[in-house]
Order: sequence, then structure tokens, then C-alpha cells
Amino acid sequence: MANADRPGWQLGTLRGVPIYIGRTWPIIAVVVIATFGPQVRNSYPDLGGTAYFVALLYTLLLLLSVVAHEAAHALVAQWRGFHVQRIVADLWGGHTAYESDDKSPLSSALVAVVGPLANAALAVAGWFVLQGMGDDREVARLLVGAFVFTNGFVAIFNLLPGMPLDGGYILDAVVWRITGSRSAGLVVAGWCGRVLAVLLVVWAVVLPLTRGDTPDTFYVLWSVLIAGFLWFGATGAIARARSGRLLAKVRIRDVLRPVHVVSDEVPAAQLPHDADVVVVNRQGQAWGVIAQSDLHTVTLPTAQQVTAASLARVQPSGWVTQVDSVDADVTALVRAAQGVGGAIQELFVLLEGRPAGLVSIQALGDALAEAENRAASPAA
Repeated sequence: MANADRPGWQLGTLRGVPIYIGRTWPIIAVVVIATFGPQVRNSYPDLGGTAYFVALLYTLLLLLSVVAHEAAHALVAQWRGFHVQRIVADLWGGHTAYESDDKSPLSSALVAVVGPLANAALAVAGWFVLQGMGDDREVARLLVGAFVFTNGFVAIFNLLPGMPLDGGYILDAVVWRITGSRSAGLVVAGWCGRVLAVLLVVWAVVLPLTRGDTPDTFYVLWSVLIAGFLWFGATGAIARARSGRLLAKVRIRDVLRPVHVVSDEVPAAQLPHDADVVVVNRQGQAWGVIAQSDLHTVTLPTAQQVTAASLARVQPSGWVTQVDSVDADVTALVRAAQGVGGAIQELFVLLEGRPAGLVSIQALGDALAEAENRAASPAA
């Protein structure tokens, strides 16, 4: 059953990754059955209403193709060290949700290319099956032939160099590798995606009109829908690039402030007063913060009686984040804060497992706003 916390109906899992049929998938299923069913009935009048059952079987084969495509993405993403959250077959085919730290151009390209390769492999396998089928099995040949054509088309179309297609991610990785800038890769792939969207509409609408023909309503409808999908996905990639440029202007070191780490059993009288304090439990897990200003308000008699646990403000789960370098930009901090949500006020930053300092979400936001203002000013 689907519920509010899930993107659809769960089919199963793949190496711990849940696979869902998205809530929008029935829409594409109905459209495919409504368009493919009459074609089957016209080609094989004797089938009657069974033609729509054949169309349903074709829809299930499409679902298999989508799941295979996304499963390839998921498996390679896991191999390259990404945390994969889910696989979803939805209205636009499907998507694989995974958390990445933009590890490398190679990882990004490998995750992208295996999806179309999976469809190409299905097309080749279907072609060999088709060669072994007798001419007396016409309906089965029709189904397998449609399966081969669809997977071949999806493989080729997805390799077109524009976001949000897999080919766009490959182009992004190539530009990223050449320039050293992920933002540059996203901008190039995003604009190529916009160009593809325009060309698709030109092919479906403008070209027939220039030849004096009436554009086919079916092709126009699907071309406009797909062009819209490409345009919005490409625009999102360009927006990500702009955001990435902004994040790159602020370093973790710029917003990091010193911190002491103490056990929650330490008496308040023994707490250091020259910086904020992070409180950990017996297992060494950080769970709270004592602001430096709060330390100065504790009177001496009280300080002898209470422990750090009594003064600490409890922090939400996910407030501890690991970074590779304090000279890196604040992308990892922003992602960590977004993952926790609006309740977070501080991030406890670890460097190679050791305390590096605290980052105030307010200070992080102020630093990004200042960087944005500098970039927007004429002198920048």
C-alpha cells in the first residue's frame, strides 16, 4: 500500500534499496494501453478486447525496462560510494534518489551511462529472442518487437547531451573534468538541455508546418510534454550551478568557531569558559551544546552542584557532520543543515573524526548572504 511517507507502491528491494511504482505511473499505463491497444486490435481484429490485454503486457514490459534502467544507476551508485535512498518508476519513466557529495567526474559519468547501457542490453537480448520466434507467434513477436524498439529508443534518447537526460550528466562530467568546475559542467549541460527541448518542439510542430503539413496531434502532445520535462530539468541544473558558485565563495574555516568537548558528567565548575562547549555521553556521542555566554551566568555555588548535562541544550539528530577539510567550501554544511530541517541551530563539525568546531546556522546564512551581495555588487 502507498502512504504519505512513500512515493508509491513498493515492489521490492535491491541490495537494501526500496523499489516503488510511483503514484503517477498509472497515468502513463493508461495512456499506453489507450494508444497501443487500438493499434493491436486494428492489426489483429480477431483478438477483440484481448488486444487491450496485450497492451497491458506491453506496459508491464515497459515497467521492467524502467526498473532495469534505474537499478543499473542504483547499483553503480552504491559501488561508487553513494547512499542510494530509493528507486521509483513514475510518469517520466523513473528516477533513482541518492545522496552524493559530487565525488568525482568519473563517478558521476559511470552512474549516468549505465542506465542507457541497461536499456541497450535489453534491446539486444530482445532482438535475439525475436530471431528465435516463429512467424506463427505474431502477437508475441509484436510484443517483443515493441520491447526491442522501445529500449533501443530509450537508450539512444537518454544519451543525448543535455540535462536532465543521462547524456546531460555525462556531458556535465566531461566539462567538470576539463575545467575542474562542477558548476561549469552543470551550466553547459543545462543549456544543452534547453536547446534539446526547443529542437524537439521544432521537430514536432515547426517542421511539419514549413512543409505545409498539419502537425500530428499525438506527436505534438508528447513532444511538448517531453520538451517541458527537459526544459524544467535543464533549468534546475542551471540553478544548481548558480547555487554551487555561491557556496564555493564561503569556506568552512570562515564560519567555524572553536569548541571544547566534555563529558556530560563533568561538574559545571570545571567547564572551560573561553569557548562554547559540546557535551557528549559515555559512549562519546555528542548530544548538546553549552553556549559560552551561558557559562558566565552560572554562579559559583550552583557550579559546584550541577553537571554539564544540566546546562546543555539538546541538539537534533544529524547535527554532527564530517568534513574532509576546513578549507573546503560550505556545500557539505548546507546539505547537512537541509537534511536536519528547520529545528537545527548549530552544526558540530568533525575533521577526520576529531572536533573541528561549531558552525551557527545563522552565521552560515549571513556569510552566504554577504557573499551573494558581494557577487551582485558592481565592484565584484
